[in-house]
Amino acid sequence: MRRPRAKTFRLVAMTAASAAVAACGLSSANNANTLLAGPSGQPITVGISLPLYGKAGAQGFAPDGQACKKGYELWASDVNSHGGLLGRPVKLIILNDAGVPATDAKNYRILITQDHVDLTLAPFSSLLTAQGAGPVTKHYGYALAAGSAGAPAVYELNDRDLFSTNVPAKLQMMPFAKWLLKQPGHPVSAAYPEVDDPFADPPVEQVEGFLSSHGVHTVFTNIKNHYSPTATVRTLTADAKQIASQHHPQIVFLGSIAVSTVQAFIRGFQEAHWTPKYFIASSGPDQGTSYIDTVGPGPAVGTMVPNGWFGDFPYPLSHVMVQDYIAKYGGTAADINADVAESYSAGEVEAAAVQATGSLNQQAIINWLHKPTTTVQTVLGPVKFKIDGENLDIAPSALIFQWQPGQGGSGAPQFVQVLPNANGSKSIIPWAG
Repeated sequence: MRRPRAKTFRLVAMTAASAAVAACGLSSANNANTLLAGPSGQPITVGISLPLYGKAGAQGFAPDGQACKKGYELWASDVNSHGGLLGRPVKLIILNDAGVPATDAKNYRILITQDHVDLTLAPFSSLLTAQGAGPVTKHYGYALAAGSAGAPAVYELNDRDLFSTNVPAKLQMMPFAKWLLKQPGHPVSAAYPEVDDPFADPPVEQVEGFLSSHGVHTVFTNIKNHYSPTATVRTLTADAKQIASQHHPQIVFLGSIAVSTVQAFIRGFQEAHWTPKYFIASSGPDQGTSYIDTVGPGPAVGTMVPNGWFGDFPYPLSHVMVQDYIAKYGGTAADINADVAESYSAGEVEAAAVQATGSLNQQAIINWLHKPTTTVQTVLGPVKFKIDGENLDIAPSALIFQWQPGQGGSGAPQFVQVLPNANGSKSIIPWAG
């Protein structure tokens, strides 16, 4: 698909805050003196390109890009408050790619060949990583840690220099599909509409194959004719209305890239006066108050989304990051987008490698991260990498979240974990429609 050109914009961030030393991938033994004096000397520059703003909201990625920016800035802030890297301050150089892969690739070439950055961290999305950043950093031999790039297209790069901390995309909806088949009298018809995106579609297609082989009839799929990422809400609403009117799916698995995609399908179902029993989307319902404000609290209740992290994620390093986020940006744990934690985790991976090797040498960093004995503790949990960059340790922690009624059935909807069943998780409810 041809995408519009976009200008490159630059933001330079120098940040400072507080966090646990381990959360930054640092060693307390190495930082006993620098904690008092603070980092000094020539900054270690970290180059990043993100979809911050641009046409069609940076192709629908702007909210995620802004959240990733906060995650990276928070990570750099925490590193600098604990002595920096190798005793030097961390400086972020962030460029805007407007959600366009060609611009993203251009940005990383600028960061490496003109800015001569010491480290690179990945953009938001599998699309921009696979078609933009990944090939460029691979060409120049730079390690690229990614928090939001778990699509098969990323691993198909066979890039030894790339390290993804996320749950592999194709696995993300499987906990719900497996739960569904265990329910007595479960729905037996499903629709699988998809917007063309390398991250949004694999989990939908994986589930379609699994459920259809277990007797759940596919009443709609557009796997061979995806919706364009630039399709308007009006167009998607009309198609959603048609799907509901003609096929009456009992379950909908939506391959979505933005809140607007989910909004369009909800509106289409409403216009068709049809409410599927369950509705789960690849992306959108994870956008917190932005999602609720867009689709409305009533229609939001019952919608689901896969995610690898949430504000109350039961992991010590995550709790530290959450407190630092609230201190820096305000709000509550429930307001923190998972993109923040994913970006933060990518920073932790490269910081751990720099500290362990005592070097900014890219090959040394890459080799250390591929050592069989290397496991990096991050806010997402432990990460350990396959040769293609896939995280070996995090796949079992794929989580499903749902918007449910507020306390006592009133008030603002709550974003809660429903799968896997664990202490504190809630039971899945039907979609309110």
